[in-house]
Formats: sequence, C-alpha cells, structure tokens
Amino acid sequence: MLNFEFDCDAAGHWFYVSDRGVHHEQVTAVRAFPVAAPDEGVALVDAEGHELLWIAALDDLSAALRVKVVRALTQREFMPRILKLRGVSSLAAPCTWDIETDRGNTSLELKGEEDIRRLSATVLLVTDRHGVQFLIRDLAQMDRHSRKLLDRFL
Repeated sequence: MLNFEFDCDAAGHWFYVSDRGVHHEQVTAVRAFPVAAPDEGVALVDAEGHELLWIAALDDLSAALRVKVVRALTQREFMPRILKLRGVSSLAAPCTWDIETDRGNTSLELKGEEDIRRLSATVLLVTDRHGVQFLIRDLAQMDRHSRKLLDRFL
C-alpha cells in the first residue's frame, strides 16, 4: 500500500506530500491509459509536467486516498460515455447524432466517418465537430437500435 498525502487546498489546487515529507503544490493526476486501462497507471505530476509519483493501480491505494485521486482525475478529464444513439439526422456524414450519455442527453455533430476511431473490437472513440470526445465503452452492450445505426458509420 502506497503511503503519501494528496489533497485539495482551499483554492481548489491539489497538493502532494511524499512519504519523506516533501510538499509539492499545484499537482495534477494524469491517467496513462484513460480508455484502455483507466484504473491502472496514474501519475501525479507537478506544474511543469514532471512526474512526482507513479501509481501502478488505483487498487494500491487506501480507500480514502483512492477517492481523492479519482476526484482529481475526474476534475481534469471530460469524456462522456455514449449509452444510446436515439437518432441521426442522416446516414451519411456530416450529420447530427441525438445521443444519451452518462451525463445526460445531448447531440453531437459528426464531420466524417474518420471521426469514429475503433480502439478495440468493442471500444469506440467518437470526436464531434468541436473536438469533444465521446466514448463507447462496449459496443456489444448497446441496444439493438444503437448498434444498427452505428453499423452504418463503421
């Protein structure tokens, strides 16, 4: 179990205190593999991007420390998960997708099929016209209607 201090100050900045007592201000938590292995390979880096601590797996942390690191990661990352395709404006790009995400219902504008990147057999990364990335964690788990619409673009 890793032993260090990681917390947020009154101004909302994260700080890290090593097991030797060295204090570091304005620390950022960064995932090495945010899509493929989100719970493995997390680095705490300083304001210049220098690695201060490597966390091989979030399970290596105490429950309280894990909550803080995940909170810091969540504040930094924004990648909504697409849960369902409710409809598309056209079966050819460019088009607008009406989607349900883990953060609510929204729409995205797809410029072209090249903006749908297959990361594995079941994981897709969709980038909208504004550069926002949406994740489809498991294509096989999506409902039939969503998969049928997606097949038209893949």
